[in-house]
Amino acid sequence: MEARRETPMDDTQGPHANPGFARGAQPLIRWAREHWLVPILVLAALVRFYDLTAAAIWGDEGSSLLLARYSLPDIWLHAAYDVHPPLYFILLHGWIAMFGDGILSIRCLSALPGIASVWLGVWLVDRLATRRAAIVAGVLLALLPTAVRYSQEVRMYSLLGLWLLGATIALVYWIRKPQRRRYLVIYVVLMSAAFYTHYFTALCVLCHWLYLGIIRVQPGHRLRHIQRGDWWLANVAIVALYLPWLPGFVDLLRHLDQLKANGDVGWELPVSLDSLPSMVWSLLTQDDGETLPSLVFIALPLALPLLAWVALTRDRSVFRGSALLAVYTFVPMLLVFAVSFFSPIFIERYLTAYALGLPLLAALAIDRLYSGSRVLAMTVLVLFVGVELVGLKNNATVDVHDQVNVLVEDVNLHFQPGDRIVTSDMLWYLSYVYYNHTNTQPLLYTPPRADGTSSRPNDYGFGTLTTPDAYLDHLSDLPKGTGRVWLIGTADVPDEFAPLPAQWQIARQMKAGGVAARLYLSGNTAQ
Repeated sequence: MEARRETPMDDTQGPHANPGFARGAQPLIRWAREHWLVPILVLAALVRFYDLTAAAIWGDEGSSLLLARYSLPDIWLHAAYDVHPPLYFILLHGWIAMFGDGILSIRCLSALPGIASVWLGVWLVDRLATRRAAIVAGVLLALLPTAVRYSQEVRMYSLLGLWLLGATIALVYWIRKPQRRRYLVIYVVLMSAAFYTHYFTALCVLCHWLYLGIIRVQPGHRLRHIQRGDWWLANVAIVALYLPWLPGFVDLLRHLDQLKANGDVGWELPVSLDSLPSMVWSLLTQDDGETLPSLVFIALPLALPLLAWVALTRDRSVFRGSALLAVYTFVPMLLVFAVSFFSPIFIERYLTAYALGLPLLAALAIDRLYSGSRVLAMTVLVLFVGVELVGLKNNATVDVHDQVNVLVEDVNLHFQPGDRIVTSDMLWYLSYVYYNHTNTQPLLYTPPRADGTSSRPNDYGFGTLTTPDAYLDHLSDLPKGTGRVWLIGTADVPDEFAPLPAQWQIARQMKAGGVAARLYLSGNTAQ
């Protein structure tokens, strides 16, 4: 971004100023004013790298790592049976090849796009409003709890935010200078990358079209970009670039029933009217807020549209940048909320890329309030930061001694040749595989259902990551002569493997991260 130079502060030039101090301080002050983005990015990096490796790999992250182990053609194939497109897994595959699969390395692939997204958010607001608004936006976005959380997971949500903010910036540049079609080329590339990263990219396309419609019909100066042939051609180009993946997407739609059967989709509980304010609390505090008094529970969700209204009503620009941010932020959330009354998909991480607009809108409102009432503007700023700090604290409350990796490392330590490891749940299986350093493949327990049908996953969703030899339908199917069996299951559900063979005796037990590892001796061999 172009630096805006300012004159040195007046207090260094006063009659009582220390000349030596003034001469020494002026270069620092000038550097800070010209490089104001640096401390914002440092702040973003600090909160994202803090405790980056504290939380153990969980099931979804484990699925990313299993998929990334395949060759590139196989990633393309298996992603077609998954609930997400292949680009993130392809990038993760290459990242691991270069930097290894250590937890710091693999989570950096999310942390770095998260930091870059803060830069893009600042850049976007700097194009739409004042430098003051851009600085406030940078601070608020750097501290946004949901953005920090998903910058610390081995999933695609942080990368999606990077693509969508970048595409929105390209759109803004093209609207201001539509004769420069290179901005549309950049837009096509970034939106195509986003479509290959997550299916919810379609919501961003809807927002961009809606915004162009708004500035087309606004009173006064009407902008006709939505009617331009190059805009339509750009969207056709995005569709054309997506055509290679279209069969996989269509196949996904055809097999939603199989995905629901595996629990990969449709697991979210039906929404209620409380779900929307609860989502806002989750995005900003990493707590659903449902234990709060009713007035407090609705106060924060109502404050955000109010801030958006301030930003919109005080926007005197021709391009109505506040409308772009309002549409980008609220339309996906409201639309997904409405759809979830029929098919629950109202999931925080799916909307994190759009929640990046919340601090940007708040920054616009604070900047415009500042012109009329500095006290009110600073109060809003302090309250917003305070809410975010609560969320960061909630996000950082990880007990490193009570994680699934501690449990798996204990099993690794006490494992003996010939031992068998059986997990009770797919999510436990996916996280266990990452930490398993034994020479045996963990098994997934898939006992027949009460009606006699198989509980094995089908070929869709997480089921595409496993092979039939990973399943164990009955504990009696373990190889003859197996003397020691590690049963890995939910800590507070001791009967997941019941009934156990009568001769089995428990020899060791450990619990961590909500999981229990129980070592049983089958009686075939001595401990």
